[in-house]
Amino acid sequence: MKANDIRKKTNEELAVELNELKSELFKLRFQYATNQLENPLKMKSVKKDIARVKTILREREIKEI
Repeated sequence: MKANDIRKKTNEELAVELNELKSELFKLRFQYATNQLENPLKMKSVKKDIARVKTILREREIKEI
């Protein structure tokens, strides 16, 4: 997911996206713990996507102040 794509979304859409990414990360961690994860690099990309969403939400929060 690119930052430009994230910036086009509303705050509500980003909140939903953040919840989905967190649940996906939870599932990936569970698969990793049980040795069922096929691509461990997927966890890294999901973590980065979470960070991107949180960063953009924080930028918008700061602009409102």
